[in-house]
Amino acid sequence: MNPYSSLADDYYVNMTLNTEMQLPAGRETILGFFERVQKKYPTMRNFYTRENGDFVLEEDKDMGHQRWVTLEPRRICSGQINPDDVEQAVEQHSLILDLIPFMLSVSPLDCEALDFMMGFEFSYRGNHDELVAEALGVSSALDGMLQVPGAKVLNYEPMMTIALDDTCRRQARLTIETRTNAYQVRRGEFPEEPIVVFFAVRQYGSLDPEMSYENTFSQLRTTAEQLLETHVIDQVLRPLQQAISAK
Repeated sequence: MNPYSSLADDYYVNMTLNTEMQLPAGRETILGFFERVQKKYPTMRNFYTRENGDFVLEEDKDMGHQRWVTLEPRRICSGQINPDDVEQAVEQHSLILDLIPFMLSVSPLDCEALDFMMGFEFSYRGNHDELVAEALGVSSALDGMLQVPGAKVLNYEPMMTIALDDTCRRQARLTIETRTNAYQVRRGEFPEEPIVVFFAVRQYGSLDPEMSYENTFSQLRTTAEQLLETHVIDQVLRPLQQAISAK
């Protein structure tokens, strides 16, 4: 049973690796890497280069559970939207992390930061910031702002980062992003757009000599899922879901 699919309209599981050095950009190297990924996932048949030079391989966007991988000058990203199970996405990310040392010459020494990230999207036609403040509340120090006569919330995007060890090299970050702007509030007209909750666990710096990218990523995933279960699902995701359902 997938514990995340019922929490939001869409959810995704991503991996991001930022490198200290530039990644290879040779035609043979890039195509060889993506061909190896496509061999494992034949439905990833859309390959293209963005205007900024990033390389992308992805599934069709209308599938509802799209896989994608991008190579940027100093960043490798892998993601899946609405996987049937988190393991499906983790398998994909693990493949990428297994391939990059010998196909892209990315050693554990080259790690600037490695992320396990989950995102949750809640479609809502209304004032996103007002809804977030209502669903999650604000601190007692700020509560008076909401009581100002005629006041309307224009920006409220809670964000917190915590260190998970004494070195501060492993961190967890919770971010809520809204789409409402002052023009929409002034006119009282709101398109249906997503409120997005991002939760990521990140490892900074070169990996220890005995650690691989796959092992480190597995640790980040375990920590992220534990923190989601104890501090995010009932405290953030379900209150947003319930507040939208009540509108």
